[in-house]
Amino acid sequence: MVEQLLVQQVDVIDTMTPQDFLAFRTVLAPASGFQSAQFREIEFISGLKDPAFLDRLRGLERGEEQRLRRRLAEPTLWDGYLALLRAHGFATEPEDALTASLVTVAHDRERHGALWDLAEALLAHDQACALWRARHVLMAERQIGTKTGTGGSAGSPYLRSRLEARFYPALWHLRAVL
Repeated sequence: MVEQLLVQQVDVIDTMTPQDFLAFRTVLAPASGFQSAQFREIEFISGLKDPAFLDRLRGLERGEEQRLRRRLAEPTLWDGYLALLRAHGFATEPEDALTASLVTVAHDRERHGALWDLAEALLAHDQACALWRARHVLMAERQIGTKTGTGGSAGSPYLRSRLEARFYPALWHLRAVL
């Protein structure tokens, strides 16, 4: 629900003119999602682990940096889901075995309903983040065009480069084989 609310907040910004947004934007600088330790933490936990982001984040407090380094080292939500599948006797490697396991879970929800529900929750989280990225890039282009992002990123081109990011590609692929 928090992710859905985040996406809906873009509607408020879309009511502003670019001139009004630019006046408001100066209050935001230099903060941005690009510089957000919390946003990076969500990405790391979800599986998009890019240690290079630690070098790009400016002004991190010591505790934030330690937390992000810990998140980089610890298992992801996907790792936890795979461990759960294995605990239920499913193969998770190689990729075709994982796909077969996911198909079995999908086709026998009476026996594997909890595993299916968790997979669907992971996919809903992935979808919500993808919707946020899509809405964010459109909002940024509508308000500031191709200006540099508030956190120092390339702005719209950077945001567009992240549109295809997926936390759980195996769950997206599953749809093609069901």
